[in-house]
Amino acid sequence: MEAAFFDLDKTVIARATLVAYSKPLRREGYISRWLMARALWTHLWFNSFGADEEKLRTYREQALRIAKGWDQAKLRELVDESLADVIEPLVYDEALELLASHREAGRRIYLVSASPVEIVEPLGRYLGIDQVIATRPEIADGVYTGGVDFYAYGPNKRTAIEEEAARWDIDLDASYAYSDSATDLPMLEAVGHPVAVNPDKALLKEALERAWEIRVFESPVSLRTRMPSPSRRAAIGGGTAAVAAAVGSAAWAWARQR
Repeated sequence: MEAAFFDLDKTVIARATLVAYSKPLRREGYISRWLMARALWTHLWFNSFGADEEKLRTYREQALRIAKGWDQAKLRELVDESLADVIEPLVYDEALELLASHREAGRRIYLVSASPVEIVEPLGRYLGIDQVIATRPEIADGVYTGGVDFYAYGPNKRTAIEEEAARWDIDLDASYAYSDSATDLPMLEAVGHPVAVNPDKALLKEALERAWEIRVFESPVSLRTRMPSPSRRAAIGGGTAAVAAAVGSAAWAWARQR
């Protein structure tokens, strides 16, 4: 069996999760306008200059502390009210066509994202993805503990991919991987057909040196024009960690300010 592994942000989706969820989060008082502005600046800074593993670990821990104690049911209610707009990020038309071509070729398709599993899984179902690999936040008694069970980032993505390959007898040498970021080099190196999509500077350099395929996705389209609207069940299931993902990005900015 062959497979195709897709990063999510800036590879399949053209809009960052943080931007999509900023309005409902601010409206309900979870985060301030100042924090959102700082978060957006940090997001742009990371895209331009990157960050080492130690910095990312620190920011991740700060992000988890922000969400600690949040009630899962209340957050689901918030997201259920706003998800009709939030789940409608612009998806690259080129990514949709590529997903369709891999599906027609009989390959098993994955979304592989550092975002929480609760936001990745509903979108994966919406796009007809076979399986997702994503960050799993720790939840106890219906609230976020501030911990994480699995962080789908960097080398951890490759580990999870190799575990899936063993489980499904996937030929990684014949498989494909797509990403925009140099942080996903371990994932790209795990397959025989790595593809840099809208690559950042570091990934572009690596792709050119290794003669990897480079693609430019530049035609985002509304999902509503390409497939049916998501069900209420999918909307509710995807809610909680979507909020956590956006607040996590905002907390990175807060940690830098501190």
